[in-house]
Amino acid sequence: MIQIWHNSRCSKSRAAFNYLKDNGIEFETVEYLKNPPSKEELQAVLKKLNMKPGELVRKKEKLFKELGLKDANEDELLEAMISNPKLIERPIIVNNNKAVVARPLEKIEEVL
Repeated sequence: MIQIWHNSRCSKSRAAFNYLKDNGIEFETVEYLKNPPSKEELQAVLKKLNMKPGELVRKKEKLFKELGLKDANEDELLEAMISNPKLIERPIIVNNNKAVVARPLEKIEEVL
């Protein structure tokens, strides 16, 4: 089952959600802000994305600066994203062992 890690307040996330819906693709919505991922879940998605925490964290997010994460190591960034899921880049589309951050929207095709 395809998953979208979705933040309904984000226009990019809404666009990805609508793309899946409009193309008749069945998917599960993961509202990661309401139900933050566990460390294991986030690590599994990072592996599918082939990314390190520093590549998935939203560095322009105000909270990133407030928490003083500029010089944080990968483990500290991982913990920060678990404690503050707002720091996780979005939207993430997961399909079995593959995942992409759907920016731009066309990246979704890479996992379908």
